[in-house]
Amino acid sequence: MDVRVSSSARLGRGVLILAAISVLVGLLVLPLMAIFAEAFRRGLAFYLNAVREPETIAAIRLTLTVAAIAVPLNLVFGLAAAWAMTHFQFPGKALLGALIDLPFSVSPVVAGMMLILVYGKYGWLGAWLESHGIQIIFALPSLVLATVFVTLPFVARELIPLMQAQGSEQEEAALTLGASGWQIFFRVTLPRVRWALLYGVLLCNARAMGEFGAVYVVSGHLRGITNTLPLQVDQLYEENFSAAFAVASLLALLTVLTLAIKRLLEWRHGDHLNAGH
Repeated sequence: MDVRVSSSARLGRGVLILAAISVLVGLLVLPLMAIFAEAFRRGLAFYLNAVREPETIAAIRLTLTVAAIAVPLNLVFGLAAAWAMTHFQFPGKALLGALIDLPFSVSPVVAGMMLILVYGKYGWLGAWLESHGIQIIFALPSLVLATVFVTLPFVARELIPLMQAQGSEQEEAALTLGASGWQIFFRVTLPRVRWALLYGVLLCNARAMGEFGAVYVVSGHLRGITNTLPLQVDQLYEENFSAAFAVASLLALLTVLTLAIKRLLEWRHGDHLNAGH
């Protein structure tokens, strides 16, 4: 009886593992391999020419610029929100937690439309912005705002569970010894959460560079001006199939690099990252 149960358990476990691997291979590995195969199908020279096109270079530069602005903003917000949520009791704390999670439940396309309704030419602030010569929509500011919105939760949601698990005893001890608020933050709190912070920043950066929906709505699709890398891939897909995959391979490389760094962090600092989960 025990042998049959044990055999059945091993068989069931093997079937589940095989099913999981099959799904991962079919949905992740094979499509990723297909991207690189199609990108290099017409040779290395074609690939290099495709990624060196001026419009593609401009899209790469814009993508990096947007991420360079949005990620630090979310880093600061994530730290501040996590500190407030885990160290203080205040009216509206539950509302703040819900607002942090809001981008997870709102479609990026809807987020882009909300920005247009507020900052667009006919939006709530549109007339005032136009009268002062400030352009938000169809310009860099709208790309940054859209990216900040969709990536808002990543840093905060990595830090909040960890800070809750760690408690505030060490900060309170430092306070009783005469440390200032900034000294407590930089010498006690920040070193304890640095790996979770780096993990959140990594995820935030990957999401920022790959964002499509919200950016698509607010960009205006101006080649060489407001086209980020995902938007450039979308337009090339309708015009030059192989070139689109060549440019898409750059985003795929970002995915592979992000996954590699993520796994490295989990391997080297898994205890710190999982403490609050």
